Amino acid sequence: MSTLLEIKSSVLRQVQVCPSFRRKTEPEPGSTSADLPEPATGAWKPGDGMEFFAHMRLILKKEEGRQGLPCPEPCLYNHRVAAGQLQDKPPPPARPSPQHLSQVLLRSSSPAPAEPVDSNRGLRALTQEEVEMLYEEALYTVLHRAGTMGPDQVDDEEILLGYIQQVFGTSPEEHIEAIERVKKAKAPTYTLKVSVMRAKNLLAKDPNGFSDPYCMLGILPGSGTPREQSGQKEKRFSFRKGSKHSSPLPAKCIQVTEVKSSTLNPVWKEHFLFEIEDVSTDQLHLDIWDHDDDVSLAEACRKLNEVIGLKGMSRYFKQIVKSARANGTPGPTEDHTDDFLGCLNIPVREVPVAGTDRWFKLEPRSSASRVQGDCHLVLKLITTQRDTVMSQRGRSGFLSYLLLLSRIMQFEHRAEESNSSSWHGEFSAPGSTVLCLHGAQSNLSPLQLAVLHWQVSSRHHQTCTLDYGYLLGLLEDMQAHWEEAASLPQEQEEILADSFSAFSEYGLKLLRQLRDYFPATNSTAVYRLELLLKCLDKLQFFQPSFEMCPFETELNMDIAAALKRGNREWYDRLLNTKSPREQPGPQRLTGLVELADIIYEDLQACYGIYASLFHGILKVDFFTLTFWQLEHLLAEEAWVLTEELSPKMTLQVASGLIELYLTLADTQRFWSCIPGRDGRSLALAGIHTPFLPAVKIWLQVLRDQVKWRLQGAVDVDTLEPVDTSSKHSSSAATASLCFSHIQELWVRLAWPDPAQAQELGTQLSQDMCEAALFYSELLRKKVDTQPGAVGEAVSEPLCVVLNNVELVRRASGQALRGLAWPEGAGGVEAMLPRTLLSCTQALEEDLQREAHTVTAHLTSKMVADIRKYVQHISLSPDSIQNDEAVAPLMKYLDEKLALLNASLVKENLGRVLEALWELLLRAILRALGANSDVSADFYGRFHFTLEALVSFFHAEGQGLPLESLKDGSYKRLEEELRLHKCSTRECIEQFYLDKLKQRALEQNRFGRLSIRCYYEAAEQRLTVEVLHAADLLPLDTNGLSDPFVIVELGPPHLFPLVRSQRTQVKSRTLHPVYDELFHFSSVSAEACRRRGACVLFTVMDHDWLSTNDFAGEAALGLSGVSGISRPQVGGGMRAGQPITLHLRRPRAQVRSTLRMLEGRTNKEAQEFVKKLKELEKSMEADP
Repeated sequence: MSTLLEIKSSVLRQVQVCPSFRRKTEPEPGSTSADLPEPATGAWKPGDGMEFFAHMRLILKKEEGRQGLPCPEPCLYNHRVAAGQLQDKPPPPARPSPQHLSQVLLRSSSPAPAEPVDSNRGLRALTQEEVEMLYEEALYTVLHRAGTMGPDQVDDEEILLGYIQQVFGTSPEEHIEAIERVKKAKAPTYTLKVSVMRAKNLLAKDPNGFSDPYCMLGILPGSGTPREQSGQKEKRFSFRKGSKHSSPLPAKCIQVTEVKSSTLNPVWKEHFLFEIEDVSTDQLHLDIWDHDDDVSLAEACRKLNEVIGLKGMSRYFKQIVKSARANGTPGPTEDHTDDFLGCLNIPVREVPVAGTDRWFKLEPRSSASRVQGDCHLVLKLITTQRDTVMSQRGRSGFLSYLLLLSRIMQFEHRAEESNSSSWHGEFSAPGSTVLCLHGAQSNLSPLQLAVLHWQVSSRHHQTCTLDYGYLLGLLEDMQAHWEEAASLPQEQEEILADSFSAFSEYGLKLLRQLRDYFPATNSTAVYRLELLLKCLDKLQFFQPSFEMCPFETELNMDIAAALKRGNREWYDRLLNTKSPREQPGPQRLTGLVELADIIYEDLQACYGIYASLFHGILKVDFFTLTFWQLEHLLAEEAWVLTEELSPKMTLQVASGLIELYLTLADTQRFWSCIPGRDGRSLALAGIHTPFLPAVKIWLQVLRDQVKWRLQGAVDVDTLEPVDTSSKHSSSAATASLCFSHIQELWVRLAWPDPAQAQELGTQLSQDMCEAALFYSELLRKKVDTQPGAVGEAVSEPLCVVLNNVELVRRASGQALRGLAWPEGAGGVEAMLPRTLLSCTQALEEDLQREAHTVTAHLTSKMVADIRKYVQHISLSPDSIQNDEAVAPLMKYLDEKLALLNASLVKENLGRVLEALWELLLRAILRALGANSDVSADFYGRFHFTLEALVSFFHAEGQGLPLESLKDGSYKRLEEELRLHKCSTRECIEQFYLDKLKQRALEQNRFGRLSIRCYYEAAEQRLTVEVLHAADLLPLDTNGLSDPFVIVELGPPHLFPLVRSQRTQVKSRTLHPVYDELFHFSSVSAEACRRRGACVLFTVMDHDWLSTNDFAGEAALGLSGVSGISRPQVGGGMRAGQPITLHLRRPRAQVRSTLRMLEGRTNKEAQEFVKKLKELEKSMEADP
């Protein structure tokens, strides 16, 4: 046995990993994955259907990009990365989802299309005289530069002068002459702007833990002595205690801030101007003191001009305070000296050219001083009284900087030849240095500089495209300074407003041609659009700040109007190109199909790319605006054309109308999938009505073309697998594709009218069922004509045909379930329309039947071999071991199943295994029936064979399930083998045991019998009381019966002294009442507990002139009778409740035991069989 079990089929263990049919789109045999050439769509004529389905595939393939509806992206991070932007920024948080439409649309990161430029939209051209004045201004700025250059600035005078020469394009001689002329001009007056902002972490000098700090500051000349003060200068000093300066204090004065009481972190934000005589040697000196009395600081500052001849600035300041206080009113204490908190000494030459805004650490005045804290200063070195023509003519520094910046930008940007639209405003080091020098010397504030750079760059952008990121940065910079600084002078504000108006006008012009300049397929262009929209959004920030608004209406309204106008212009251009109205209807139809496809793709781009940008940045619902406008225009054109073509309906026109309708239906579905969409009805609503005749014509043609295509595919099919990974042939792949295309077409149609959809869907489903059955018939005829190999037990063509049927069964079933019309949109069988469900079920039954027919045909070639090997087992002598006798059969099965596994898919292999299992069981039953009076070893060998086959076909769970193996014929065979091994008495006991196990299939069919039964142990007597019967079968011609009941105990060998008894006959009734008591003596309790011991009740119909008729029987097991299973309580003879038994007739299992006994020759078996046969004569045929 152990040797045999090692022969378990390795093939069956591989069943689970057998590839099943996968739902995948396969190319038709002989076709390639390359795009198919577009076939002609004239009149579809009879043929092989290839041209028709090639055209159908083109229609469906067009919709592959329309599957799914993504969520709009909140940002375009991916697009920026593709455009080479945002390299250092972290990616946004991942979104679940899906496939996003933007990933499909953004296919290119090539440069964006060139935007329109107009030289007239820049700043006005300068006259020659203005150019010369600007040239002089630039030279003067460089030659009189002061301060420290930054690390990124150029400090070489020759380089800066040479750069200016290049910018203005002067000759060397003119350049040298101009430099000499500027050098002779008077030098400007230098002034140091000092803003004392705040201090922090000062020492606490007062008992309350705080101080009352104030600052004194002035210019320390290079000689170390204080400046002489003239009377005229002193008159300009205007200071009141406790108030701010009405204007900056005059230069050459020691100036003082307010006192900030009780704080260690004072905030002053006071501004001062100091004239500088020698930039290279002068120093700014600042002291911070703690104010300790009520002496007027203004008076102290006035007195300081009377104190002269002191050495050392710190000592000078302190002595001034002491001297001033000596003439003041003393306080309540004798010591009124202010406490020193720290000082600063800053050489003027160390002030950066662009100024500085930083914290300075406070210094002690001597090594004995103890100070701490920092002071925040803003320092800037500016010039006044510039000896240039431009200054003499009253041109402000603001205007001269604007002209100089424009000149330098034109020069720098022109030098950037390749991809000029990506220029970010990076000036060269000399250029940025010259601009920095001029801006600082002209005392331009950060806000003014930001305004000037925006003004020049935005104008220059309209003549030579710049990067929108650079322009957005300028706006953000201007916004930051706008919020901090005071408003601009009116003239400068008007200049800024004009620049805003010009830029917004330029931006609206671009948005009108959105699709041309910012195509959704170009990630670079889309990123530029995002930045442009952000620039326009920034303009709205400044709108409330202007006294004179630069925009006549809200910018959002202007943008929406520009988009609408652009949509209409784009649509009109497309219509005139694709479907001009002067063309005939059929020609216009072709163009309108193309137009509808383009509009759908554009709506996808609007939703997937543009919508999030416009809504997220400008709060403009661009998608809704565009959808309603284009949908209305397209619907209007479609209604007109369908009305014109309805009287001219030809096959060619119907084909074009189908293609047009599919796109229109997709457009409607697109809108229905938009979350939060407007509830208004579309202009396309009801558009399906004029397309109905075309759809009916198309479906009629489709029905015929499918059959022609299947016929052609089967004709060329060689019934060989299409490749090594597939087990079906080429025709099955073609049929599967045909059904798939039909389902896709129906889903795409999505016919909205329920009644019409039911009519179309019913017809289409019937046509598909006919096509599937037509294909199976073609296969059967094909395989019948194939010559089979002599002696071939496994037919390769039959295996392929079986796989083909299975593939088509699944493909057609899936396609049919996909044909649900509106009321069955759930896609579940229980939800399918009744007509479609019945059609699907009928086709499933037909194809399953076809598969079983092919399976039977395939396994029929193995019947002779299986019988031969089973006969070998039955004829093997007893001297041979069981596993040796069974080995040839197992080897044969293993070889054949290896071939079947290689040729069949999993489902079909399971069918073949089930068929082979049934063949084996029948062959063994046949062998058992052909042999009688054989030894017990004979049946033992077949029992061994059955166990081995179960193990072989189960294959450790990889083959057939045990529930399937041990059902049906297996149970019958196992029972016969078991009974053959039993003795005669064991078989008789089994006969009664089967009766006890038998259940009534229909409880009320043969009626019921009510009895009471109990055992009296003292007398060893069993008492049976027959009470009544009900609902018996009418066995007489009058519709009644004459029933009586036979009561007997069994098996007979357990109760040899007991005879059967019977009730009286109750005439003409189906509900007899007996109330008769029967006693069975000499019945031991031990016998009643034996296996199969029972009381058998047989109900008969009494006939006077013929044999009594059998009406039914019932058995009651004695082991559960009162007195046997439990002691009897009390002395009542009628203890226990009545028992209702349902009558029945003997089933096959009971009769199989009887047949087993018939084959035995001993007396006991023959007598038992004889008795039962007499009873069987009175029984009717088993229902």
